[in-house]
Amino acid sequence: MDDAGGAVPEVCPDEACSLVDGGAALLDVREPQEWAAGHAPGALHVPLGELGDRLGEVPDGLVVVVCRSGARSAVAAGALRDSGRDARNLAGGMKAWAASGLGVVTDGGADGTVV
Repeated sequence: MDDAGGAVPEVCPDEACSLVDGGAALLDVREPQEWAAGHAPGALHVPLGELGDRLGEVPDGLVVVVCRSGARSAVAAGALRDSGRDARNLAGGMKAWAASGLGVVTDGGADGTVV
């Protein structure tokens, strides 16, 4: 599934948004306080440290994984790929998502921020 170098495939924010619009899951692996400050609409929240125990909550099919800057999500996407899942890392994370003008919201639906 991985290329010869073992690298996790990355997508830019616009491609991630298109994949999610097409049915891919968006998995946010940041910590609870980061999630509370703001996240992508429709994302699923499973902190990286809990992913192994909560893998059953991640939908089947393509998963785009996001964190703040792309480092933790690369680890999570690699772990998902190692378990046989189709996962991509969102390059630049939520910082890049927000900088691209894509939505960031709180659980209450208000405008959120990336911390």
